[in-house]
Formats: sequence, structure tokens, C-alpha cells
Amino acid sequence: MIKLGVNIDHAASLRQARGTVYPDIVQAAAYAEEAGADGITVHLREDRRHIQERDVRALRKSIRTRLNLEMADNPDVLAVALEVVPDEVCMVPERRQELTTEGGLDVDAQRGHLAATVRALQAKGVVVSMFIDPDLNQVEASAAIGAEYIELHTGTYANADAEGRKAELERLANAAVRARDLGLKVNAGHGLDYANLAPILAIPGLDTLNIGHSIICRAVFCGLRDAVREMLRTIGRG
Repeated sequence: MIKLGVNIDHAASLRQARGTVYPDIVQAAAYAEEAGADGITVHLREDRRHIQERDVRALRKSIRTRLNLEMADNPDVLAVALEVVPDEVCMVPERRQELTTEGGLDVDAQRGHLAATVRALQAKGVVVSMFIDPDLNQVEASAAIGAEYIELHTGTYANADAEGRKAELERLANAAVRARDLGLKVNAGHGLDYANLAPILAIPGLDTLNIGHSIICRAVFCGLRDAVREMLRTIGRG
């Protein structure tokens, strides 16, 4: 059974747009869990453009499922992660100019720094994932530095035409198979929505899909609980 992690970053984006105290991020997480989400994902960015440190602390105390914290390999954010101790950390690349994460992390080029971060998090009992493109070198580097999971970047697939999607699906499947051979568990996410998700479900051995923007957008029209339930039906869960 493929699990669903709901990313609530963009509920925080609505709050930060006006500097208000609403929408309440803790309530957003509660609605997602009530609807059947298997976990909550948030990205504590270096520039704090949406999720804030107080959100991560509040979510750690309130959620009943699993807290997945996305973060760059940044000492300031790492300090928060080591204090809060989420269930899982997903290491991601980050650039100040980007609207959203634009690709996978180059684990192979940063093995030394990332291995130290992985060890520090695992010493606190945190499961660590690497957000990577479906590149076999990156899969092997992720295993080499001791990560337990990879999260395959599906943004290229989501943005491609029909022919490009077919080729990207093959790359994703090959990366997933290699990861499982190396003992890694496989998550996937980025750019997935209600219309483009079905082919992704055929990737072998998927553990969790982390989906956020499309669910929050859908929730504008139908409410967050119904949007999560609709995504679970799309995955095939009810």
C-alpha cells in the first residue's frame, strides 16, 4: 500500500502573504490526518518564506502520524531538526531565487558534508532521505552515505510532454529498482497532481508519495479534508 504524505507548506504561504496567524498550520495538519494522510511534510527553508521554526515545533507536538521535515544541508536548519527530532528528514537542494525546489540534490558531489549530517540526524533516531533525480549515480551515492530512503524527484516527469513522460517514467522505475537492490526505501514527489499521478503508481516498490501544492490548490475549492480524501482515492486507497 502506497502511503500519502501531505505537504502543507502552501497553507503557510497563504498565512505569510498577509502576515496573519491564519490559516493555522496545526489545524491544516489535523485536517489532513483526519482525512487519512499517513504523514505531514513541511520544508523549513533557509529564508523562512512559508514554514517557520515555530510551526515545526508545534507540529512535532500535535501530529499523530509522522513528521517529515524537508531541509537543505544548512547548519541553522540542522540545529532546528536536531532539537525538534522529526520522524524523518528529507535533504533537498535549495536556492533563494527559485519558486520551488527545481531538481534533485547532487549527493555524489557532497558526500562528505551530507554523510556527517546523516550521522548527526540518525544519532537522534531520525530516518534520513535524499531527494534526488532518478540518476543511478545519485542512488548509489545516497546508499553510500548511509541514507535509509531516497525520494525521487518527479518534477521533470510532471512538466514533460507525453513522450518525455514515458522516458522519465522509465528512468524513475530503473532508479527505484536500483535503490531497492541497495536496501533503500523509495519515496517520490514534486509536481504530482490528480491528473498525472496514475502512471507514477506503477513505479516498483514505492513507499510514500509526498504531495502538497495540488492538494492545497484543490482545497481552495472543496476543503482540505475532501482534497486529501480525493488524492487517496486517486492513489487507490478507498
